[in-house]
Amino acid sequence: MTYHLAGDSTVAPAKPEELPMTGWGSYVEPVLGAPVRNLAYGGATTASFLADGSWACLLDAVEPGDTVVIQFGHNDQKLPELGARTGYTTNLRGMVEDVRARRATAVLCTSVERRWFDGDRVTATHGDYPNAVRDLAHDLDVPLIDLTAFTTWLYEDLGPEASAGLLSHFAPGEHALWSEGLADDTHFREEGARRIGAYVGRSLRAIERRDGDEPAKGSQLVS
Repeated sequence: MTYHLAGDSTVAPAKPEELPMTGWGSYVEPVLGAPVRNLAYGGATTASFLADGSWACLLDAVEPGDTVVIQFGHNDQKLPELGARTGYTTNLRGMVEDVRARRATAVLCTSVERRWFDGDRVTATHGDYPNAVRDLAHDLDVPLIDLTAFTTWLYEDLGPEASAGLLSHFAPGEHALWSEGLADDTHFREEGARRIGAYVGRSLRAIERRDGDEPAKGSQLVS
């Protein structure tokens, strides 16, 4: 089985010049012990991924029994025409149907949360988009990995200071691209990408186990 990843920069492979900034998709394969094909890229929306041929390219290599993991939302929410309950979910619904037509398994993910603290609590930044994905997963009977819930818990469990080490925070002079320093609370450092990738990998293994015993569709995996 091959796992195929569709998503935005929080999933995407690292650009060599930006390391240690990277997406979680780079760290799923060691947990799964199976091939992972990561087509996610920075700035992607459900609409752009369809329009620029990335989705068609992904589907071309999908075989029966494969799994396609889909996480969008960070950039979709910036475009009024891709409303949470309109264009965004329409595109996701079509992606799920395409995957099923190839006798493969689609897995939906809510967006990883931004690390925006108000005191010791993380502020939700994605509006209705995570709930739209949750509802769609339920309606379509599709496995869901709730990364919004998981990353919110992870950041709050570590606290405002320690959780900064998971994101792309660089002191002045630490990184050649951001010589004056960077405090990016959306994109992961390798440390954070590994934590999220490991969680996604274990969640996918749980979906496989449940599929082996009884249908796992619609099960929501949250920790």
